[in-house]
Amino acid sequence: MRVKGGVIKSRLEFVRDRSGEPAVEKVLARLSESDRDVCAHILAAMWYPFTLNASLDEAIAAEMGIGEQIFLLIGDKSAAHNLGSTHRAFIVDRDPHGLLRRASQIYQMYYDTGRRTYEKLGETKAKLTTFESETYSKHDCLTVIGWHRKAIEMCGGTHVRVTETKCRAKGADVCEYVCEWD
Repeated sequence: MRVKGGVIKSRLEFVRDRSGEPAVEKVLARLSESDRDVCAHILAAMWYPFTLNASLDEAIAAEMGIGEQIFLLIGDKSAAHNLGSTHRAFIVDRDPHGLLRRASQIYQMYYDTGRRTYEKLGETKAKLTTFESETYSKHDCLTVIGWHRKAIEMCGGTHVRVTETKCRAKGADVCEYVCEWD
């Protein structure tokens, strides 16, 4: 499986914005030489191995010192950046269900295998399910949670809760997220 370079770039930009260029250098120093070389020339629209993204996640978690919660923050920042600029059309109606209905399209912009479905569970509740993804990680799932929390907020939802009810990284056959808001 591969991820778009924008996914990797957003992680590096998060570290840079939060802790400066020295922190980015420390994160990159934790990677293999070949991964460091690739990270020096990431293009947002190119595809890169998911394993590079997973290695970068491990390095960020180790270097940033606040544990896995860092990935919720990375997802939040990524949504704010992408939905505030290049993907603004997804939130133009300020309708959380309108955004979530496009889950399949959004997923395909970031990952090259698998698919994500949307199911409306109520006026302020929906379920997203990711199927057939070749690779997965708990860090990526946390980023997905942070991304969707922020995206729903940007669509007007308040008191947003996104709960992963099934996770492939924990042995389930799919990743499933229940999204709720006021």
